[in-house]
Amino acid sequence: MNHRPTQASDAPQDERAPEGRVLRSALNSGVTRREVWAWAMYDFANSGYTTVVLTTVFSAYFVGVVAAGKDWGTLAFTGALSLSYLLVMLTMPTLGARADARAGKRRLLFTSTVGCVLATLLLAFTGPGDIAWGLFALALSNYCYCVGESIIAAFLPEIAKPTALGRVSGWGWSFGYFGGMLTLGLSLALVSWASDAGQTASQYVPNVMVLTAVLFAVAAIPSFLFLRERTPASRAPAQGMFARLHAAWKETGHSYTDFRTLLVCGAFYHAGISVVITLSAVYATEAMGFTMAQTMMLVFTVNIAAAAGAFLFGYVQDRVGHKPALAVTLIGWMVMIGLAYVAVQPWVFWLAATVAGLCMGTSQSAGRAMVGALAPGQRLAEFYALWTFATQLAAVVGPLCYGIVTWTTGGNHRLALLFTGLFFLVGLAVLTRLDFDRGARVRDTMGKPQAAAL
Repeated sequence: MNHRPTQASDAPQDERAPEGRVLRSALNSGVTRREVWAWAMYDFANSGYTTVVLTTVFSAYFVGVVAAGKDWGTLAFTGALSLSYLLVMLTMPTLGARADARAGKRRLLFTSTVGCVLATLLLAFTGPGDIAWGLFALALSNYCYCVGESIIAAFLPEIAKPTALGRVSGWGWSFGYFGGMLTLGLSLALVSWASDAGQTASQYVPNVMVLTAVLFAVAAIPSFLFLRERTPASRAPAQGMFARLHAAWKETGHSYTDFRTLLVCGAFYHAGISVVITLSAVYATEAMGFTMAQTMMLVFTVNIAAAAGAFLFGYVQDRVGHKPALAVTLIGWMVMIGLAYVAVQPWVFWLAATVAGLCMGTSQSAGRAMVGALAPGQRLAEFYALWTFATQLAAVVGPLCYGIVTWTTGGNHRLALLFTGLFFLVGLAVLTRLDFDRGARVRDTMGKPQAAAL
């Protein structure tokens, strides 16, 4: 047992304060308030990258300026992201298994963070016509981001009690959206100042990329200083990339069937989420005629709704259960698709964006908690890597399908968005087959240290 009589000395204020008692009821023994904050700070740090680079500024900048508004611009942008997601799919299970074998999650987190920051700085050198360079830097930065996102999630079961995975995941995810809003707010101020000064997008977007990279690097520092790695090394033998991927997928079919069902469900609904994250700015500018400043304000509003949804819905998830909570969010996503499709007046699109924000915060946070509920304790990085495999497969298929539909229909973004709704519908159908109680029992009986070696 890990109950220590001196535990209160680690954080005496945590024990006495009311909010400290709330934390203690949600956290594993020995986890302090500072460590939870350090873990959540990584969500705060990397959200600026997705918000500014993938969702708003660089996505719209690449399609409209770098690719000069050509019909193939959206397809090229989504193709580069799809390539990076494919690389994550192929390599992440091996990276996760090695991190478990060597107790090296912190090292992998640091390496991927440095890579994403440096690659984001490279985006600052992308100007009109620099298509190949921009796509290379985009793919590299997104690959490193995805690796870090997978590894930070693997710390969640070490921090939160099984009955509190939803709310603790929601704390981090909601805090992360504030990081995205900070980066986006400062970027919006920079864009507004530069526009008033007569600068063009090719002049101010590089400065926005530098700002995003610097904020990411600074905000991630607490995670490397205070976050502890509690799971001991599994010492599982190393395997090649494809051998590891094949063995892991085979095992989920034989032993962890509910976890595999979760992977399939996640792959479908994350395909739709990836479209919204990656192409919402493109849709706002191309289908709704929004300016860059209007698009940034729109995403700012989405982040506020997402932060509220992630924080509040985490408590709902722990109370009603993972499956009903996710089902509600998937229905919400389909409502959002319908609103955005029929939106002609701006206020209808703003309403759809608000619904998207609420659903985005809840469904992404819920997925991270659900993996923690089914993953064996000695193999957290590996099983979260399998979840990353599923979500990155979705990130390949979703935006690529959107890009193909817009290309083949002569730029019909509304039809492409309507097609996206199918991903949420299929995800909801797969969810009906998932049994979390059975999956948790399998986790407890099969997830022994010796089971890590396949």
